Amino acid sequence: MNVSAVLETVPGAELRELSAPPVHGGRLREAAARFGRPLEDWIDLSTGINPNGWPVPAVPPGVWARLPEDDDGLEVAAERYYAASGALPLAGSQAAIRLLPTLRPPGRVGIPEVGYREHAHAWHRAGHRVISLPDGDPGDWLDDGPEHERLDVLVVINPNNPTGRRWPVATLLDRHAHLAARGGWLVVDEAFMDVTPAESVLPYLGRPGLVVLRSLGKFFGLAGARVGFLFAEPELRERAAHALGPWTLSGPSRWIARSALEDREWQSAMRAALPSASERLAELLSRRGLTPAGGTALFQWVRKPQAERFHERLCERGILTRLFAQPASLRFGLPGCEAEWERLEHALAALDGR
Repeated sequence: MNVSAVLETVPGAELRELSAPPVHGGRLREAAARFGRPLEDWIDLSTGINPNGWPVPAVPPGVWARLPEDDDGLEVAAERYYAASGALPLAGSQAAIRLLPTLRPPGRVGIPEVGYREHAHAWHRAGHRVISLPDGDPGDWLDDGPEHERLDVLVVINPNNPTGRRWPVATLLDRHAHLAARGGWLVVDEAFMDVTPAESVLPYLGRPGLVVLRSLGKFFGLAGARVGFLFAEPELRERAAHALGPWTLSGPSRWIARSALEDREWQSAMRAALPSASERLAELLSRRGLTPAGGTALFQWVRKPQAERFHERLCERGILTRLFAQPASLRFGLPGCEAEWERLEHALAALDGR
């Protein structure tokens, strides 16, 4: 394998991009100021967050007055919900994304060329050599060629954000076996996995070098609570907990997360409703010449050379999407009510796919 040839597709512009903080969806105030529309006149489809998230009740006053306690039932609720032991709570899976690269010496890390950019930014920032993988496929980087050309860590976003690409469990376990044989890690970001839990690798936890990240931000619609979990072998979990220190989550966030994880009736209803809504979105987009190239139960991804123009024209109508430059594409989250569905349909009709 010619390593330099692979990397020559990414070094200049991409290395500068890796060094800069990634841009995210949800910058509604910025859009409101730029396009001169008040906040209340926008539909935010830019984040892929469940628009009808878990209904948060009033937090008991005592929760605000005490320091967070790690015997409050959150870990138990998480282990029951995920059917996996050893859940380490942290401030969203983002906290784990920033932490993990600091827990091993610099090496070669394979990361999807198109995917959640915080992964590449964090590994690059910690001094690792980021290998950009087209479509997330590691190819020969796992087992061919001399050892110094192999990956030490493979990051998989499953399902991928924003492409929606899914990797079968058997494929991921095979890749993990190659990495673990030489002390490597397979890091699987399952932020959008909640609707399809059978596709998770969580049942295979305990294997050395298998790391799984989960989040309450997307499916539960609790992005503002900043709650996620890291699952890993006991030794790595303890190292991560030691690095994080005490009180990684606020008391109210812990209380809300535990309550949401225990609400099986709501979870069941969402697992039925979200795929139907996503199919409706895909059909709506397709009718208007914006056939999705991929998606999940929470968003649809549209590749279009004129993506920036579509993004701008939708913003002019008070609809915020997530714009990607490479490849030129848009991610559409789900509208939250019938009025928003109708407004999106009217806006797309005005664009008419052109």
